[in-house]
Amino acid sequence: MAEKLKPAERLKIPRHPMPAQDPVERRSNFSEVALGYTPEMAMEEAQRCLECKKPHCIDGCPVGIDIPAFIVEVREGRFDKALEIIKQTNTLPAICGRVCPQEDQCEQVCVVGNKYKPVAIGRLERFVADIELTGGTVSMPAAAEKTGYKVAIIGSGPAGLACAAELARMGHDVTIFEALHKPGGVLVYGIPEFRLPKSIVQYEIDNLKKMGVEIRCNYVIGKIATVRELMEEWGYDAVFIGTGAGLPYFMGIPGENYIGVLSANEFLTRVNLMKGYNFPEYDTPVQVGRRVAVVGSGNVAMDCLRTAMRLGSEHVICLYRRTRAESPARLEELEHAEEEGIDFRWLTSPVEVLGNDDGMVTGVRVIKMELGEPDASGRRRPVPIEGSEYEIEVDEVIMAIGQGPNPLVTQTTEGLELNRWGNIVADEETMATSIPGVFAGGDIVTGAATVILAMGAGKKAACGIDGFLRKKREAVPGASAAAV
Repeated sequence: MAEKLKPAERLKIPRHPMPAQDPVERRSNFSEVALGYTPEMAMEEAQRCLECKKPHCIDGCPVGIDIPAFIVEVREGRFDKALEIIKQTNTLPAICGRVCPQEDQCEQVCVVGNKYKPVAIGRLERFVADIELTGGTVSMPAAAEKTGYKVAIIGSGPAGLACAAELARMGHDVTIFEALHKPGGVLVYGIPEFRLPKSIVQYEIDNLKKMGVEIRCNYVIGKIATVRELMEEWGYDAVFIGTGAGLPYFMGIPGENYIGVLSANEFLTRVNLMKGYNFPEYDTPVQVGRRVAVVGSGNVAMDCLRTAMRLGSEHVICLYRRTRAESPARLEELEHAEEEGIDFRWLTSPVEVLGNDDGMVTGVRVIKMELGEPDASGRRRPVPIEGSEYEIEVDEVIMAIGQGPNPLVTQTTEGLELNRWGNIVADEETMATSIPGVFAGGDIVTGAATVILAMGAGKKAACGIDGFLRKKREAVPGASAAAV
């Protein structure tokens, strides 16, 4: 048991940096970059928590983890107990500890961060989850008595997985329908192996199966069956739509149809889900240019840049129309990309993709930008500088400028209210849609956001679904679920 230090003594402890692979080594492999804390590091980092009487960190967590309580257990070396506390509200801690932007959520409101660096909450969550992964006691949430109700989940991304876990705990029978051949959604097709190993996603999904959740892959809802058919013919009492934002955006500039222009979705899916980085062992070729330009500077852009580097590109360039300060990527990911030798061209925007008579990309014409007045996002609007155009030689261009809602389910569901961007309109508290018994959450509602926000929406939807089903039973007292 660790000695409990006084608050003034705790504040003197510096925040532990995350051990990581050497940049020169990691730029040529797909092994995880961040290596995780040792038990000694974790216990000392946990000492930095002041155990506030009003812990704002809990409010900053979209799934409401009792952060001070689990950190106390880490401090005392009771790692199994810490995991048990986390899993009361978060069934995917190994994933969240790696990819959630804690710096903008729980850590942002950490009291220690008022004068010093905040407690490394995300790193401690990852440490605790990894103890279980490497042979610790497996913590499985207790499930309530079976209700007899059946719920269909469309999409196995973070929103769908979180919703399924909560519903299973509540005693409902849950089936996840996934369009691709592996479950996990963006966790498996979008986030690279070096940030989130697929074995970790599979482990968390296997735990869901142990809770009784059925997962059916290669089920394209909207083609095999519609939402209404799931309820009216397949016998599901409620449906959750968590199909995400997988429709890629392009710029609409000349030359985007040349061979060698890819969306980030296609590029990362071929590499991640289809193991294209392991060609020819896996027969999924991935076009990798000698000189690659990635347009955009969000987390997806960072993933594309760093993946292209690992696949052998000699020169990888990031084109972003604003400055580094406006980059929407996590600072940690941006710093890792810089360490790995990515060529960042800030205040630079493509105006045309160049190609040859064979239809192949040969370069990109760009224009320099300057920042003007703030736009609707609050960031200063980029303004082109007249006469500043120049050309960059590249043989591949990857567009990572965002993505929209997957349209297949929404277009085949009559009566489903959508907003002007094609996202589903859902109640903020229950996630109920315009169709009774149909709920939605995650990127299909909010637009592209974070893993943890999608999980929070999935949890809300589970509570909304549970409330809907209980009212359904109350409407017919004494009837079984099937009869109702």
